[in-house]
Amino acid sequence: MHRQDHTAVLALFDRQLRRDAHPGERDGDVVRQSGDDGDWSGVLWSSLRPDTADAAIARQVRHFSALGRPFEWKLYSYDTPDDLGARLRAAGFVPEAQETVMAGEAARMAVDVELPDGVRLEPVTDAAGVDLVVQVHEQAFGTSGDRLRAQLLVQLAKNADTVDITLAMAGDLPVCSARMERYPGTDFAGLWGGGTLAAWRGRGIYRALVAHRARLAVAKGVRHLQVDASDDSRPILERLGFTALCTTTPYVYEP
Repeated sequence: MHRQDHTAVLALFDRQLRRDAHPGERDGDVVRQSGDDGDWSGVLWSSLRPDTADAAIARQVRHFSALGRPFEWKLYSYDTPDDLGARLRAAGFVPEAQETVMAGEAARMAVDVELPDGVRLEPVTDAAGVDLVVQVHEQAFGTSGDRLRAQLLVQLAKNADTVDITLAMAGDLPVCSARMERYPGTDFAGLWGGGTLAAWRGRGIYRALVAHRARLAVAKGVRHLQVDASDDSRPILERLGFTALCTTTPYVYEP
């Protein structure tokens, strides 16, 4: 991706998925989402100055605390002011691991990738499938999947037409899971998950799931795929043609 393309895609990402995100609530120079139970809640976009930042942070804390809900402030590397992260920590937010925001053209990613012998891809459409996804998540990442289970069940119930959840199965064993969320009215779809059991890594399954979701995206008219990549997945995605746009750090507040 040339510098000009990089700048244009980042500007498109910032406008479509952050500033003008749907559903999004505008509160001065902040855009947030107050999701229902199971939905994501947090701050997507902000354009703050040193003299406005602390008051804006305090307003969001009051808003989500009144709802009795933890929330996430998605801080991007180009957000202002430069010390916004320190201000969030001072207000009681806890930073999680930094991720790299990457983007790639869906049509370039929609290639044929061979799966290992005996591995097949299956769509997830019900609670039983979600349980298998959570099983993969807990084994691959070593963290509880309770929040993920609630989120996926809500998505299947309310937004089944915009989310595609896929399992890679080896016989009856789920070995990898991933999902794609399409954002209607934008040029983007987001790739999420992508956890593979340790014993099955290095066999091209993650790459095959990226290509599979890219084909689904192209069929739906999506131009760009976007990923918040961990340090583990970033080199794989770069080899597939994704480009780093910026970094993002989730700052979490528990009321």
